[in-house]
Amino acid sequence: MLLRNFQKSGMKKSGSQLMESQTILSQLRFCNKILSEMPSLGITVFCFLLLIVTKATHASMEVNFDPFVSLSPDGENGTEENVPAKLHRQKRQATFGLSPTEYKINIEIRYTDPSLLEAIKDYFKNLSFPVVVNADAAMNISSLNVTTVCSLTSNNETRCSCESGYRWPAALCTAKSICPSTIPTQEEICDCITQVPSQGSSCQLQPEGQINFSVSPEDIFQGDKVKMKCEIQLDTEIVTWYHSGREILNSVRHSISTIIIEKTTKSVLEITNVTQDDTGPYTCVFIDSRVNSTLEFKATRNITVAQINIVQSGDTEVICDGTKVLLRCCIEGNIQSFTTTWRPKTGTTSFTPNCTEYTLQALHSQCPYPSDSEIMYTCELSTGNGANRSKTINVTYLQIANLQISSSTKAQVSEGHSFNLTCTNDVSNSNKFIWKIHSQMIDSRLYSSEGGRSVLTVNSATQAWNGTYTCTLFQKSLSSSASTTVEIVPLPLKQNIVLDPIQGFIQCNEPQVLKCCIIGTENYNVTFTVGQTELKGVKNTQGNRVCYTCNYTESCNSKSDVVAYCTFVNRIQDTVTSSPMKLSIIPENKVTCSGSIGVGQQGAQITKPCPTSQGVNGMSITVRGTVIYVCNNSNWEVARNNCISGQINALLIGAEGLVYDPQAEVELPTYLEKLHNATLKEQQEINTSPANLVAVTTILDLVSNIPADAEPHTMENFLSTVNIVVDNSTIPAWKILNNQQPENSSRLLNSVEKFSQSLRPANNTIPLITHTNLQLQGIVITENITSDYNKNFTFSNSTNLSGNVLINRTIIKKLPENSIIISVAFSTLRYILPNPNETDRDVNGLVMITTMNSMLPSEFQISLTFSKSNSSLKEPQCVFWNFSHSAAEGGWDDTGCHPKDEGDNVICTCDHLTSFSILMSFDQGSSPSEAVLQSLDYITYIGVSISIVSLIICIIIESLVWKYVTKTRTSYMRHVCILNIAVSLLLADSWFIVTAFVQDKKELVNGNVCIAATFFIHLFYLSLFFWMLALGLLIFYRLVFILHDTSKTIQKAVAFSLGYGCPLIISVITIAVTQPHNTYMRENACWLNWEKSKALLAFIIPALIIVAVNSIIAVVILVKILRPAIGEKPSKQERSSLIQATKNVATLTPLFGLTWGFGVATLSSGSPIVFHILFTLLNAFQGLFILVFGTLRDKKVVEALQNKYSLGRWSTQQTKSTSLVDSALVFSMSSPFSGALNNLFGKAGKYKISSTEASGSFSEHTSNTYSKLH
Repeated sequence: MLLRNFQKSGMKKSGSQLMESQTILSQLRFCNKILSEMPSLGITVFCFLLLIVTKATHASMEVNFDPFVSLSPDGENGTEENVPAKLHRQKRQATFGLSPTEYKINIEIRYTDPSLLEAIKDYFKNLSFPVVVNADAAMNISSLNVTTVCSLTSNNETRCSCESGYRWPAALCTAKSICPSTIPTQEEICDCITQVPSQGSSCQLQPEGQINFSVSPEDIFQGDKVKMKCEIQLDTEIVTWYHSGREILNSVRHSISTIIIEKTTKSVLEITNVTQDDTGPYTCVFIDSRVNSTLEFKATRNITVAQINIVQSGDTEVICDGTKVLLRCCIEGNIQSFTTTWRPKTGTTSFTPNCTEYTLQALHSQCPYPSDSEIMYTCELSTGNGANRSKTINVTYLQIANLQISSSTKAQVSEGHSFNLTCTNDVSNSNKFIWKIHSQMIDSRLYSSEGGRSVLTVNSATQAWNGTYTCTLFQKSLSSSASTTVEIVPLPLKQNIVLDPIQGFIQCNEPQVLKCCIIGTENYNVTFTVGQTELKGVKNTQGNRVCYTCNYTESCNSKSDVVAYCTFVNRIQDTVTSSPMKLSIIPENKVTCSGSIGVGQQGAQITKPCPTSQGVNGMSITVRGTVIYVCNNSNWEVARNNCISGQINALLIGAEGLVYDPQAEVELPTYLEKLHNATLKEQQEINTSPANLVAVTTILDLVSNIPADAEPHTMENFLSTVNIVVDNSTIPAWKILNNQQPENSSRLLNSVEKFSQSLRPANNTIPLITHTNLQLQGIVITENITSDYNKNFTFSNSTNLSGNVLINRTIIKKLPENSIIISVAFSTLRYILPNPNETDRDVNGLVMITTMNSMLPSEFQISLTFSKSNSSLKEPQCVFWNFSHSAAEGGWDDTGCHPKDEGDNVICTCDHLTSFSILMSFDQGSSPSEAVLQSLDYITYIGVSISIVSLIICIIIESLVWKYVTKTRTSYMRHVCILNIAVSLLLADSWFIVTAFVQDKKELVNGNVCIAATFFIHLFYLSLFFWMLALGLLIFYRLVFILHDTSKTIQKAVAFSLGYGCPLIISVITIAVTQPHNTYMRENACWLNWEKSKALLAFIIPALIIVAVNSIIAVVILVKILRPAIGEKPSKQERSSLIQATKNVATLTPLFGLTWGFGVATLSSGSPIVFHILFTLLNAFQGLFILVFGTLRDKKVVEALQNKYSLGRWSTQQTKSTSLVDSALVFSMSSPFSGALNNLFGKAGKYKISSTEASGSFSEHTSNTYSKLH
């Protein structure tokens, strides 16, 4: 029954009017009349209800009796609507005598008084059923229920609510709006909507409690089998199951079964192996379609699938000594609801509310073998419904190990000897060993562990290895140790035995003192072995310095040299033998020098040890190195001091100890800092002393064997020391070393490679190191690296060299993680490494090292780009430094490398790593051949030698005739110029011939000597040119300014300023600017450098300028000679002028230095060989030309010699009749040239005596000019 309540204030006006009581009575009469005439179920029920309501309420209401009666006979499907009376009679007749048919009728009542609702509901509740409506028709009302109430709220909003036990069907809850304050009781149904449904729609019966919904088990865990059962007193097979609104169908995990027993329907849903996805609401829906309106019966239960979260105790260890260990597995809930199992069953189980505990007790006899064996214990929890979970706990059984240490030698080991200690155990194969000495960790690189044993190897025992050693084996948290003591017995190292003498002489039949000294206080038995003779040494102590001596006498009959050495024997009978002393025998009468140094002949050399130095504590310190003495005029003089400086000596001794120290890796950073600071202070000593250079190289070689972390401070200190060693200022010392000990430069390069390879990653970065002479870059390989290895190097100093290293990313990805690639570029190392064997090839770029601390992958390739230092060199060759070449010296090798010339760069592709560079050869097509070069050398030596002799003769002649030829101011200045030209050229040629001779012989040239030679050659050749300039300017001055007069003092000041002042300034500036960078000289010659500093321009530019100026002066002179006087043009005079001009050209050319102009042609590439030969001939013999043209052809000089020595074959008359044209006009300014000077100023006509006598004219002109120039 649907009740609609509309209050007057909230309802709209309608055509219906409220019924008065009279109207109700009329309607009742009408109902009775209708029932008597047309009895039907619907009309009967309506009238009955109308009567009841009218009587009970006496209120006005509107009854809507539209034909919406729904008939739902029990046991029949479908509905009947608007059933005619005839049909009802037939039904009644057909069913007479049978069970009555039940019908459900929906009735809607509308009323306006809200107070009627409760009255009507109370009335219906108090009715006694069945209510007989019509006895004849046998119609009874068996029950009457209010299902739906619709009313208006104070806000004039419609609310249609369901009475208890009824709910709106899902379709209406979805289509209509649910009341805001209403919470759906179940998914898809509700009890209040905000709109009046269509006719015939009302709340449906939802019998609460009629569906019995059960779930088993109550606590559901992941993996369980869950059974959900819905049971209802209803006979229907239409059952649907839903999970979170989705229909459940039969599947592998879901099984639905429905049975009907005695009108009770049971539906069971089984879910196997439930997961957390199965959590949520489950709804069973029964559908009853027997009545006119389909009824649904629903029940919903929420289930939660929980995980069995087991928290177990951590993995643990059990020491096999009876110690108890407790294992535990816990959950959040009560563990008693689970079945608990522990495996293997070797312990005792116990419980707490949330945990199961398992107690183990391992006795020594119960422990598995070997020690460190691991057993996995499992705790398993089961629900009994299919869900089970387990956790494992690993238990390691540890047996106390019995360690033993054995030694390869006895417990006493001599210093400098090697020994091994082996640590073994009886229980474990573990390799987790550590070694300690004096409780200090020993570097792990010094011992190896394998197969449950560890071997400590000491290659050279020092006093740092003296003490107690502890070997510790770690088995998880259990450690076992053993100790042993090793005594290091003192024994001097071979390099620490100081010999005196190292190399010397022994006078026959005279005792010679032989001495071997060490630092220390230990007693040794020392014997000297001289030839076949053994002598016992006598001990002599001075502080901490102990010397053993013996006196040896050699017979004069012995003619062979003597070799002696000393042998030290310590208290455990270990021995060490010194280096040999080499002694040469000399007769008594041949001794020139004697004394504490030794005996020797004139010029003999003795090699002695360096004097000891005193430490800060006053103790003696042995200084490495030697002193060479030479016998000179009965005295021993120091010829060469090869002693190492004090600080470097201390560092060298420290490095020798550090490399074998137990904690070398820990102490290395501190040592490198000391090394860096010391080399900075001793840089000057390193630059000038090959001995110090070798010492620092040895130090770097030693410490590069010690692994180091790639920390910036450590790398900076090592590489800054290398930077000092390869500085330009050390190159002269390196050249000396390469002639004496060529392996040192190779050792230096190898030390940088070893240091780079031994670096260990720190913070996954390699610091960038940049110095003047080297640069370092690198990377650490990480798992996410995707780029190429591409490093660029550029040196912005005078070399302006650059390089690039490239490794493709495909190769990089093949390298193991944490690998290191490091590249180091050197700008000066090309001058330090020995030159290749081919004399025509030179290192023409950077030297670049690339190293890797892991194995190279297959098909490895590296690309290196070098900029050319000298672009004129040809035929590039990619090379690497092969340390195996020439024994220990090493050398360049091109195996595995291929060049590609690209203009100013060369690209090298190689299949390996090491130190790379490029070799290039000189352009053979443009350079003279070897035979021509040798011929030019001979011409040079011969010509310069003749020039030196000629210049000496010239100077002698000038000194003999000086007072005769310098009577006038002009002649005085002319001879001053000639004399200084001769002196400058003599000095320059002398230095040139000496240095050239030494270089050709490949002799050793001391760096300072070569620098001095270069400086003086530069200075005196410049002086030659500037004195030639002074002579040219003097002639030009007298040629142009005939009437102008200048004092001798001014002329001398100008001449000497030009002749010596300018050359000195240029030479000093050149050496001051370039020598600090070691770019003053060439590599293989004592001459100005060109490639690195262009210092040669300091000679070329002044020389070419002077040659150009003198050439202009010569042209002016020749033009004036060839121009005739006014009114004079006889053919004889023309011919004479041409002849004289030719002679003057020959005279002026060597004196003005014009022959050097041919040198310009030799500078260009591909110049003809004729220019080289011509240049060499003219300039090599320049001294001879000066003698001939400047002195011997000077008339005044010849006359002076005649007068001085009264030579009979020469007469004054002959001299006067000799044509003045044959004299050196440049100097005497005789006839034809003086005429030209006069013609320059228009004075020829004034001095002309006869127009028909040419000789008279020439004579007058000559006399006039001669008076001005002499």
